[in-house]
Amino acid sequence: MRSVTLFAICLSVALTAFSGTAAAQSRTEPAGKLFFEGDIVSHRLDGQAGPWCVLKSRFTRGEAIAWRLRLLAPDGSVVDDSGVRSVVVELGSGDTVSLDYGPHGNPPTDYFWANSWTVPTGYPTGSLGYKVLVTMNDGSVVTWEPFTRPASQLTIVDGAPTMAAAQ
Repeated sequence: MRSVTLFAICLSVALTAFSGTAAAQSRTEPAGKLFFEGDIVSHRLDGQAGPWCVLKSRFTRGEAIAWRLRLLAPDGSVVDDSGVRSVVVELGSGDTVSLDYGPHGNPPTDYFWANSWTVPTGYPTGSLGYKVLVTMNDGSVVTWEPFTRPASQLTIVDGAPTMAAAQ
């Protein structure tokens, strides 16, 4: 019993110590209106070699980037296309990608917001970055940004996609 009490005290001290840091690192504006789960992965393009739907942050020109995103309400329930007007990814370049809500997998194993964008030929290399803009049904906008550490940013690199072997 004493070890459980000691653990509870240590946990509460640790949470209190980190609460200021966590609040300062909030990446959602306004905070607490929506919660985001998501990633970026490789997206299938005909003629290119897989694997597909693999986590990745570096893409070459000609590769497709897929955003997968789950929106959660403050009560933890999933927000589908009836709960918001639109979900848009805004790239650091100003380009935008509208996300759609729907089933994924065959048969479907999950439902979330997704879409893809193919990096154009001649697109500049370097850190691209992005943010997600969600327009709520009341017209307000919630913005989310992923980590901004340079090594984890969405980055366009020199090279070309690996093509699938001829069959």
